[in-house]
Formats: sequence, structure tokens, C-alpha cells
Amino acid sequence: MTESRIKRLATTLMDATTDKDPLVQEQIYNALCYLGESEPEEILNSCDEYLRQHDKLGYPHRVIILKAMETVVKNNIALLDKSTAKVVIFLASNEMTKSKEVIRDWQQAASNVLVAVGQRFINKVMEEVLTKFQPGILPHYFVMQTFANLSVSNVFGMVPFLNSILGTMLPMLGMAKQDHMKSVFCYALQHFSESIQEYLANLDKAPDPTVRKDTFSNEIFSAYEVLFNSWLQHREAKLRLAVVEAMGPMSYLMPSEKLEEQLPKLIPGILALYKKHTEAFYISKICAPADPSVPLTVKNHTEVLRCFTVLACSFPDRVLAFLLPKLESSNERTRVGTLLIMRQIINSAPSQMEIKKPFILSSMKLPLQDSNNKVKRALVQVISAMAHHGYLEQPGGEAMMEFLVRQCALPSDAPKKQPPDADDLTSDSVQSISVNTLFLLSTTVDRMNNVLWPYLLEFVTPIQFTNALTPLCKSLMYLAVKKQEEGENASLIRYDLNANLPSPYALTTRLLVVSSQPYAGDCRGMAALRLLNVLHYSVHPALDQLWSKQVPLLVEHIEENTEKSLSQKEWEEKLLLFLQETLAAVSDSAWICHFVTEMCRQLNNYNGFPPEKNFLYKCIGTTLGACASKDLVQKQLQELLETARYHEEAEREGLASCFGICAINHLEETLAKLEDFVRSDVFKKSVGLFSIFKDRSDNEVEKIKSTLILCYGYVAVYAPKELVLSRIEADILKNIFQYFNTKVLGIKVETKDLTLKLCLIRTICMISQAICNGVKCGDFIFSRKAELVAQMVEFIKAEPLEAMRTPVRQRAMITCTYLVVLEPHLSDPDRTELIDTCLASVLALPPLDPGRERDENGGNVLHKEVLYGDTISALKDLLKSLLQRNLTPHGLQDMFAHLGPWIKSNKEHERQRAVEVSAALLDFYLSKLNVSTVIPFYNLGVLIALFSPRCSDSLASVRQHAVDCVYCLLYIQLCYEGFARDHRDEMVEGLKALKKGLEEPNFTILFHTCNNIAMVIGKRVPPDQLMSLLLAMFEGLADPDKNCSRAATVMINSLLKERGGVLQEKVPDIMSIIHSKLEEVDEEHIRKAAQQTVYILASQHKSMVVSSLLGSALPFDSHTCAMWRALATEPTLTSQILEQLLEKVNRDVPYKESKGFPLLGSGSERVATPLPLAATCALYEIMSAPESGAAVLGLYPPLFVTLLLRLSCTVGVQLPKNLQSRERRSSSHGLLARGLTPCVCAVETLKVMLARGGSEEVARAVGSAGGWELMASPERHHDGIAVLAGAMARHAGPRLPLIVKNLIPTLNSVFDSQRITTTAFFAELLNSNVVNDLILLETMMDNMMGRQKDTCTLVRMLALRGLGNIASGSPEKVRKHGAKLLASMVNGMDDKDDPHNLVALEAMSSLSKLLDHVEERDIQSMLLHIAIRIRPFFDSEQPDLRQSSIVLFGNLTKFSEDNCEVFFEQILNGLVTLLLHLQDPKPEVVKACKFALRMCGPSMGCEGLCDMFLNHLREDRSLHYGEFMNNVCKHLMQSYPEMLNRLISTNLFYFKSNWVDIRAAAPMFIGFLVLHVDEDQCQHVDLDQLISGKTTWIVFLLLGAVPGVRKKVAETLGRLVRIL
Repeated sequence: MTESRIKRLATTLMDATTDKDPLVQEQIYNALCYLGESEPEEILNSCDEYLRQHDKLGYPHRVIILKAMETVVKNNIALLDKSTAKVVIFLASNEMTKSKEVIRDWQQAASNVLVAVGQRFINKVMEEVLTKFQPGILPHYFVMQTFANLSVSNVFGMVPFLNSILGTMLPMLGMAKQDHMKSVFCYALQHFSESIQEYLANLDKAPDPTVRKDTFSNEIFSAYEVLFNSWLQHREAKLRLAVVEAMGPMSYLMPSEKLEEQLPKLIPGILALYKKHTEAFYISKICAPADPSVPLTVKNHTEVLRCFTVLACSFPDRVLAFLLPKLESSNERTRVGTLLIMRQIINSAPSQMEIKKPFILSSMKLPLQDSNNKVKRALVQVISAMAHHGYLEQPGGEAMMEFLVRQCALPSDAPKKQPPDADDLTSDSVQSISVNTLFLLSTTVDRMNNVLWPYLLEFVTPIQFTNALTPLCKSLMYLAVKKQEEGENASLIRYDLNANLPSPYALTTRLLVVSSQPYAGDCRGMAALRLLNVLHYSVHPALDQLWSKQVPLLVEHIEENTEKSLSQKEWEEKLLLFLQETLAAVSDSAWICHFVTEMCRQLNNYNGFPPEKNFLYKCIGTTLGACASKDLVQKQLQELLETARYHEEAEREGLASCFGICAINHLEETLAKLEDFVRSDVFKKSVGLFSIFKDRSDNEVEKIKSTLILCYGYVAVYAPKELVLSRIEADILKNIFQYFNTKVLGIKVETKDLTLKLCLIRTICMISQAICNGVKCGDFIFSRKAELVAQMVEFIKAEPLEAMRTPVRQRAMITCTYLVVLEPHLSDPDRTELIDTCLASVLALPPLDPGRERDENGGNVLHKEVLYGDTISALKDLLKSLLQRNLTPHGLQDMFAHLGPWIKSNKEHERQRAVEVSAALLDFYLSKLNVSTVIPFYNLGVLIALFSPRCSDSLASVRQHAVDCVYCLLYIQLCYEGFARDHRDEMVEGLKALKKGLEEPNFTILFHTCNNIAMVIGKRVPPDQLMSLLLAMFEGLADPDKNCSRAATVMINSLLKERGGVLQEKVPDIMSIIHSKLEEVDEEHIRKAAQQTVYILASQHKSMVVSSLLGSALPFDSHTCAMWRALATEPTLTSQILEQLLEKVNRDVPYKESKGFPLLGSGSERVATPLPLAATCALYEIMSAPESGAAVLGLYPPLFVTLLLRLSCTVGVQLPKNLQSRERRSSSHGLLARGLTPCVCAVETLKVMLARGGSEEVARAVGSAGGWELMASPERHHDGIAVLAGAMARHAGPRLPLIVKNLIPTLNSVFDSQRITTTAFFAELLNSNVVNDLILLETMMDNMMGRQKDTCTLVRMLALRGLGNIASGSPEKVRKHGAKLLASMVNGMDDKDDPHNLVALEAMSSLSKLLDHVEERDIQSMLLHIAIRIRPFFDSEQPDLRQSSIVLFGNLTKFSEDNCEVFFEQILNGLVTLLLHLQDPKPEVVKACKFALRMCGPSMGCEGLCDMFLNHLREDRSLHYGEFMNNVCKHLMQSYPEMLNRLISTNLFYFKSNWVDIRAAAPMFIGFLVLHVDEDQCQHVDLDQLISGKTTWIVFLLLGAVPGVRKKVAETLGRLVRIL
């Protein structure tokens, strides 16, 4: 029977090996091992039989069984008999070789079993395994591994077999093709060799002491040859490692002479494994750059150069023959290296190289063409060396100098961050070294003077050498000064000897034009002027005195300025004046003619240099003006018109300025030439030619026309005014409009060319300026003025409003500024259109982002900033110009009618621009105002209301300008009142002092400013304008800028305080206006100011204000709320309003029952009544204001009771349907932030009442305990009330008597909710001693007992809770009323109408609390009844029922002494439950079990168990459950062995427990009981039901979903061997 049970147990465990959980698998393995310790042979045979019968069982599950077999064999090897060993060997051998593929885990486990058996039965193992090791057939991988491991684990048993194994194995080495087979052979050879060594080292203990080393030598050597010669070279690193690991032990067994023979191959072979792949390291001496950070390379470099010096001194021809061809190498390093050597030998072997100079120079032709920067730099160094040794004086030297100058002229690269090891140089560094070299050659190498002078002058005029002008001019100046020191004649340029030199006219033109950009190219303008000064005698002898004086002044002007500070216009004027004086000093017509011809000839050189070319045009105009020959002037003007590049803006400007300057002295010729050109064939040919290319024709012709129009503008500006006015309308305008085909002359052809537009605008502007500046301006009637203004307006309208891309609007406005002052006057419609168009075009433009360099269209933001600024200035000037024509209040009103909307714009940039323009206009108006008679400034109030709120604008600039506006307006008023313009009013002047404070938006300062302004306005505004001012100020409340609306409120309230009495009839209207303005502008500062306004009105008209507010729609919007809060300012007023509102809350029923529709499945619902709801909301709003504190304190008890009962009646109450939709749409503040729900309103109102009534601690305590949320919850409302009552008892005790008195009547209320709330409040108060102190206990206890028959379950439960709370609140009173209290609790446990056990739960909890304080006699009679009644609750699904019943059970044990035996039976009935529930998922239940077990311990009659419960089950101590249960079972089986079956049966009941940990604990409990049971008790256990019962163990083991349970069951199964 025993065998079959063990076998069945083992089979059950092996069936469970399919479990996927690793912990369960491990436990099954442990259980099998445990069984194996008891009956090893039985278990091994069972495993063998199981594996044979379950052939399809997956290998991971077979591995668990094989591992268990290995452990059983190892631990019981001495006890095994041969037959069992044979069975195990055969099974393991088959398992190991069943699969030909290597399945490591499975086959390793089988191999390990063989190795374990081989410890004692080596011959049997070898007999079996050698059958799998046949000659000529490659063995299984694990056969070889098994041999290897056996040789190590059983040396003496295995070594005798090794000779034959080696003999069979050697031929197989050549058959092994796969790496893993080669590796296992190496592994076997390694372990065989180690095993043989150990055998030989312990021959005295060996079974065969005749074994010698040479027995194995030959076989080992044969294997070595295969490993070393073949396998060691394998690419697979793992195999190479296995070979090396094997060769160490093998070498010990090799014959000595053979080992010595092999050493020369063996050692290098092994060392070769250390080899790394290396790359060749190439060394190139001179052509590789020396690294300065490595001193050795620098030293090598220097030494190599010295070698070449030595060679060149001895073998110059051969060295040159070797070097010079290398200059043609394609390798850059070779070319650079060669040039370095050439420089070295030119410097160090001058005598040997003297006759080689021509040859060396001719060899440099190719390097001169090289584009590589390194080669260039090396060549510059060679040129420097050549200069010192006379090479450059030879033929071919000029080419070297030209190369040097070309390098000086290299363009400067944009600075790039070069890496430190960058291979190539920048052209900057080549230019830099070239400039330095040129200057050094000019100043330090005397023999170069005649080479460089005057040769370098040839490079001054060609445009390609512009970048080299600064070093050229400096060198030439130095050389010229040297020549002058040698004698005056020497400095003269000898044109007869140097035909290639530029003429004096060419040099003067070039240097003068270059000077126009003085800071460009390293200040080449300064260098050019200085050179010009030195060359004055060569230019013209008459210039000596003039230039000696003027040129230093010009140079000084450049030095005194910087590129940023220099005014380009002023500088050009200085140069043109210098040119005029030069022409006057020369006073030679022929010279001037040559000069102007040369200037015109050079024009094309400056294509691509716009500023220089523009200046050259001005020089030509100036020179033509000084030209006496009219024919030459006309000829040159014609040539200029024919050759101009009209598509370039600078060219157009230059040509036009040239014509303008020329017209100063030649007006007739200039105008004639312009008209002739249009009629000429050249113009017609140009147009005709362009028309062939349709895409180009329009554009090109427009550019020519643009230039001609611009020429007329410049002519009008420059020409003498007395001559030009008569020609404006007759000639100039006629021709201009002939080119500009537009509607002006009735031709409906609109040009789209921007250039033509801009040129026309500028020309008209210049003509207008010319007329304005003309001597007869006042008499001149400009008949086309209106047409021209209309044309400008059209241009402005056409500009896009989303961006300013062109200066069209700015130029057009400047033009209009000059046009509007001319006669005749503009008509009103034209004037209105002009103003509106200009304002919209400028003020509405989007602001620039100064943080960005480029805008989204790619435009330069800095450039646009300048354009914006210029455009605003143009707008101001235009508006001033218009205002000047009508300098009256009406004119001012008219102007601000246009500006008003912009001043109030909600866009900051529009306001900022509008107020800036306004300040400029008002300042202008005041400065121009000249009042001769006192007249009313009728629009002062409206204008003041427009600007005064802006003193608080969010933009500092607007604030500053707004103060200026108010300041100007008040002074304008003073002027109209008769004060002189220079009169200074002390109050008005005070405004100026405020401006500095307005730089920062400090509210205090802004408020102060507004107040000051209001004071000044109050004194200055005439009475008839007061209402218009107030109305305009109210409009200011809606100002988009909150600071401005704040300023308006300050002024409104200030005025209302003074004059509120006269506004009685207007109060309702004002309230309406306030509310509408609050709706428009929902800003905090507006709300506060409006509250102040409401308070001012309410203090005079209380009832009207309250009734109008209560009539507001629910939910109150935030504006109505703000107006309610205004009524809390003054305590007396507030108290009266609160009393009115309390009366309204209590007057009406709190809700009405609304019947549902049964067919739709909806029951009845409660709907709130509107008046109490509105009054509650109003109470909240008033009490939320801190100022209401005093009034709330005075009405504390009625407020508290009313709001508490209001709250109780609103839980679960719905809004009326009409309010539900409105509430969803509402997005109001304060109380209503969480909606208009009646309950939320009541909670929040009660909360704010407590805070305001000095009970902040109560509100805070309730809040931190989550009480407010609980009160609003229908399920937990009573818990929230309890939190509130507790807080009141702790923090507001003195308030309670009146509150309790007012609450007692509500215990009989018809509303369940009010009874629940009051009962909950009283129940919690009984938890505190304060009720005893206040002599309220008896009354409240009687009231609680009276509630035990209440129809509401919750009221009954709360009444029991209150009675139980007496134990903690007034424990001394419990003894007195013990019997009544206990009876109430027992009745509660027996409550029949308690489906959810709420009352029973409360009765148990309360009874536990009372037990400490009742008399023992009172409890004895009902002890057993209570114990039996609570037992079913131990396993309740509700954790609080489990906890309460277990705690009560623990408490009951204190009274068990008189009923010891009876109660002991109850303890035994509950013991298993209590022990298992120590694994309960709920910590509070675990805590209760610990308590109950500690209390039960002394009653169990087992001292060891009692000590354990007291020590291990302390609350603060963590519990190791398994260890604890082991010890508990030990004590139980020692003290109560007869209880075993009862305990097991009770545990089996918990196998189906819903709680995982308890399901796992139950089998563990049984396992520990079995472990400690005495043998004589074993026979009483029904084992068959444990092992075979399909409904218990096997189900949980094989089908259980939880790994932890399966693990514990497996563990217990292993232990059952104890009782088998």
C-alpha cells in the first residue's frame, strides 16, 4: 500500500511538470527530491516508468524529472542496488541520445544523471555508453561530454577506459566537420589529459599502479597534430580557444623529444594569436607639414632644409634640375615643399644662385597660375626672398609683382570657423601675408624703390585691383615721399618713360571716387586722399596750395568719425565742394574738358559698385556745371542718356542728380536735352528694341521713363527758383505726365511698375518743395494740385495692408504734406478721403518683430523698422499740415473724429501709433494757437474722456503720450478761457511730474495718476459737459486695455461720490449699465470698481438694489455675484440683508417631488424650489466677502442650523428643468464654479459661513478630512456630517447648546434627510466629552434611543453609532447605563429589516467599544448568543464585517472565564479561520485576526501557543507566515493531536476560497500539520481523499489558475510522504 501511495503521489507531481510557472516547477522538483529522500529506489523506478510511458512529454518537462533523478541518485548513491542503477543508466542513456540534434538542456540533464550514477557504477555506465561509441561513426555530442565529465568525477574508475576510448576517437577527429563537434573533442581531450595527470599523481591509491605516462603519449601526440596543424588556424574564435585550452594539459603527456621538436612551431603559433592587424606608417620628410606641437617633427623639418642648403652650395645645377620639375607635380604637398626649399636656397646660397636667376624666374610661370592657397602662400614667401636678392629687377620680375598685387586684391572671405587641423588655408590668410609682404618690400628693401615706383601706379585705376587699393596707396605714398626727399623733380611722373601709367585725370577720378566710401576696404578712402595729396603736383601744378590745405581736413574728418557716425550725404557734399574748388583753382577749360571726358569714360568701370558710380555721376554733374562749352555739356549729357543702365536704381539716382546739379548753371540746355532725347532716334530705338522682347520691353521702357521723370524732379530742386517756377506746369509737369500714362491726363492706363510710381511721387514732391521754396510761392496757384493729391491717395490705397514692403505710402504722404499747403484749398470730401486713407494705411500695419532679422517674406527687419519710423513721421507731418489750415476746436474735433477709433483700438500697435500721432497734433495745435477772443472749447469733455483713461494703458509709450495729450488739452482750454499761451497752471504742470512714474506699470502709481487727473478735470471741466464726460467714461469701461478701463472706473466713482444725490432717478439705469458693462468686460478691476459703485448706490437705496439683484436670473452670472458681494461692506447693512435672505430660505419648501414615467422606467425625483435656491446663492455671495464677518458672527446659530438643514434637503435634489440647461451653459465664477447644483450651493454656503463666522478651524478640519465632498454624496452624507460635528465639538464647543436646542425638533421632521443629518450630527457629538461638559449628554442619549424604531435604516444605524460613541466621549457614563446600551446593541444585531447588515455591523463595532466599560454581570448572560451570532461574519465578503466580527470575538474572550469550556469550543471552531485570515487581502482584517488570536491564546491551555501568539502577532511586527504556521502546527499536534482530522477538514473547506492567498495557505497548513503529526495519529488520516480525490488536490494542482497556489500544493504533496 505504501508503494502504491508514493508512486501515486510521485505520478501526481510528475503530471504537474507541465506547469509553465518556474516557481511551481521548482517546487515540484523539490517535492520529488523530498519523496526521493524517503524512498529513493521507488521514486527512481516511478520516474523511469513515467518517462517511458509518456514518450511525447516535452523536453522542458522531462528535464525537471531528470534533474530530480540526478539529485536523488547523488544523495542516495550508497543505497542504490544494481538493478535500479541499471534501469536509471539505460533510461538516461536513451534520453541523452534519443535526438540526434543537440538539445542542450535535456541532453545535459540526462548526461548529468549518468555522471552521478558513474560515481559508484562506472562499469555499468561505460558498458551502456560505449554501445553509443562505435569505431568509424561520429558519436553523439553528449556521449563525448559524458566521457569527459566522468573522467573528472571518477578518475580511478575512468582512466583504465581511456586508452581504448582514445584509440577509437583519434580516427574520428578527421571526420568532425562541425565546429561544435571539434569543440567537444577538444573538451574531452583536455579533461582526459587532466584526469590522467591526477591518476599518475596518485598512483599509490590507484587500482592499477602499473599505468605510465607513455601509455597515452602516442595517442595524445596524434591528437595534438590534428589540433595544432588544422584546428588552431580556424576562423572561429571559440574553437581556437578550446584548442588552446586542450593543448596545455595535452603537452604534459606528449613524449619529451616530440614536444621539443614542436616548440619552435608551437610557441610562435600561440603568440600569433596575439597579433593585431596594423597599417603601414608612411613618412614623408619635407612635403609633410611639420606639427608645431611635436618638437621632433619641427627639428626634422629644419634639418632636411639644411641638407638642401648644403647640397645647393655644392651641386646647384643638380639640385635645381631635381627641384624645378617638381613644381609641375600634381601633388599639392610636393609643390609647396619644393617652393619652401627654393626659398631656403635663394636665401642661403645667393652666390651659387646668382647666375641662375633668369632660369629660376622662368620656372615660376606655372606656380603663378596655381589656385591652391598653400602654394600661393609659399610663392609669396619665395617672392619676398627674391626681392631681397635682386631677382625682381630682372626681366620677369614684374610678373612676380603683379602676382603679389593680385593676392592683395583677393576678396575677404566671410569668416568661417576653421577646424584646427584644416588642410587648406583661407584666401584671407593669403591676402594678409601678401599685404604685409608688399608693405615690407616698399618700406624696408631699398633696392625695390625703382622697381615699384611708378610701376605700382598701373594697378590703381583697374577695377579688379580695388581690394588692393589700401596697401597700394600706402606703399605708393611711402615711395613718393622718398622720391620727394631725393628731390622735387623725382616725384614727377615721367609719362614719356612709362607709357602704361594712368593719366592725371584718370588717377584723380579714381582716387576721388574711391574716397566717397572712406571706410570700405580697410579705410581705402583715407589712403586714397593721402596719395592724392602727395600726387598734387603731378595732377596740376595749380593745386599745391588748395590740396595741401583741404586734403588733411578731409582726412581728419574721416578720422574723427566712424562708419556708423559719418553722414554719407554730408561727406559727399564735402567732396563735391572740394571738387568745385579744385575746378575753380585749375580754371583751365581744356583740362576740365579732358577731366570730364575721363570721368565719363570710367563710368562703366563701376558697374557693380552702385555707391561709387552714383557719386561719380554727381562729380560729372559738378564738372559739367563748371564747363564753359555748351556744346560739350549737351554732348556729354546725350552720351550719358544713351549709355545709362536704367534698370539699376543707383544709376537712375546718379543720372538724375547729375542732371539736377548740371541744371544749376545750364537749365535751358538740360531741359532741352531731356526733351530732345525722348524725341530722338536713340529713345525710339530703345523702345523698339525692347518691344522685340515682349517680356522685357515694358519693364525696360518703364525704367527709362522713371529716370527721365526723376531727372525733372532733380532739375526742379537744383535749378534757380526764379527760372524754374514758370517752367513747372508748362514744361516739366506736361512731360512728366506724358511719360507716366495714368488717369491724371485722361488716359486710363494704370502703371504697375513700382519704380515708375516712386519716381513720379518723388518728382511731384520735389516740384512741390520747389514751389514752396520759391520766392513767389504765395502768389502761385497750382491748378493741378487736387489731381495730384487724388493720384497720391490712389497710390496709398493700392498698398497692401498686411505689410509695408515699399516706401510708396511714405513718399506719397510726404508729397501730400507739401501739396496741401499750396493754393487752392482741398475740398472737404478730398480732405476726408486723404486723412482716412493715410490713417488706415499706416496705423493698421502689423507690428514688426524686432527679435527677428528677417520677416517671413525674406525682408530685412532692420530696414523695415527705419521705413516704419519714416512713414509715421510722414503721417504726422501731413496731419499737422492739414490741421494748420483749420486751427479751431471744430478742426481739432474733425481730426479726432478720424483718429478716435484708432486710439481705442484693441491692438496695442494701433493704439500706440494713434496716441503718438495725437500727442504730436495737440502739441502742434497748442504751439500754433493764437486766441484773440474768448470762445468755448465745446468738445473738451469728449476729448478728455478719449485720452485720460489712456494714462493707464498697458503700453508705457501710450501712457506717456496720453499724459501729454491731457496736458495739451487742459492748456488749450486755458487759452480759450483767456489765459496767455505762456501761462503755467500749477495743477496742470503737476501732470508733467507724473510722466517718469508712468515708465513702469505700477498700479499704485497709475491709480494715483488717474486720481490726480480726475481732480484736475473736476476743477476744469465746465458743468454743461459733465454728463457727456460721464457717458464717455462709461464707454471707457469696455476699453480693451484693462488699465485704461480701470482709469475710467476711478474717475466715474470719484464723480458719483460727489454728485450721487442728483442721480436718484437714474439708479436703476446705472445698475443696468454697470451689469451690461461687466458683461462686456469681465475683468477683476472692473468688477471691484462696479462693486464700489453698487455700494454707493445701495447705501442710499438698499431695498431697490436687493430686489433687483434677487430678481436676477439663476444661475447668477459672475457680474451679479460681484454686485451681491458689494453689499457686504458695512456690517449694519449686511445684517439686515442676511436676515431678509434667511427668512426667504425658510419660507418655502426645499424641494418638490416630481413624478416620473413608469413606462420609461424612471421613478420620481426631487426638484429644488427656486426662491430658497436663489437666497442660498445670495447668502454665499455676501458671506464670501471678508467684510461680512461681523454680521455673520451676530447671526451664527440661526445661520448654521438653517444652512445645515438646507444642506440635508438638497442631497440628491435636481435643478428645475429650465435651470438645468442654463446651468450647463453657465461658466460663472465663485460658488458656481462647480455648477448650480443645490447641494453644492448649500455645502459651499455653509463652508463660507463657518469661515466668515470665526470657525475657520472647523471648515479647515472638515476640508482636510474630505468632509465637504462626503456631505454632497448621497451614500456618504452622514459621514460628512459626522466630520463636521467632530470639528464643531473640537473647535466651536461654546456654540453647540443653541445649535443643539434648535436641532432637536428636527429629529421628528417629515423629511428623512433632515432626521439623518441631525442623528449623524448628534451621534458624532456623543463621541466628544464636550456634550457632557455642556450638560447635553442625557438629552441626546434619550433622543438616540428613541430613534431605534425609526423607519429609516440609516437613522437606526446612526443612533447605534451615537450610543456606542458614548464609550469614547463619556466612558464614565457607560457603567450607569450599561444594561440599556447592551440591550440596544443586541437588538441591533438581531435587526430583521437590515438586508445589508448595516445595523448589525454598527452594533458589533459599537459593542466592541462598550465592552471595556460595562459591568461583567451585564454581558455574561448574552456572551454565547453573541459569539454564535457573529461567527458567520468571519468569512463575509464585506471586509468591514469580517474585521468588526473578529475584533468583537477577540474582545468577548475577556469575559470567557466563567464559561471556559463552552467558549473554548467556540475558539477551536474559529481557530483555522483566524489563522488563515492572517493572509487576508485586507490589512485591517489581518490586524483584527492578530488581535483576536492574541486574546484567544491564554484560553487555549497551551503555553507555547500562547507565547507565540503574543510574540509573533504584535501589531508592529511583520510576520513570516510560513515559519509561523510551521511552529503553530507543531504546537497544535503536540497539544491537540486528536484535532488533526477536524483541522484538515476545516482547511479543505478553504480550498475553494475566493481569496488567492487563503487558497494557498490552506494546503500549506495541511502540509505543516502532516509534518508534525505523530506516527500513531497517521492512521486516522483519510489519505486517499487527499491523494486521489479528483475534486480537491489534483484539480488545484493541475487546473489552478494561480501559480502561488499550485506551488504550495506541490510543496504539501512532497510532505505527505511523512504519513505514507
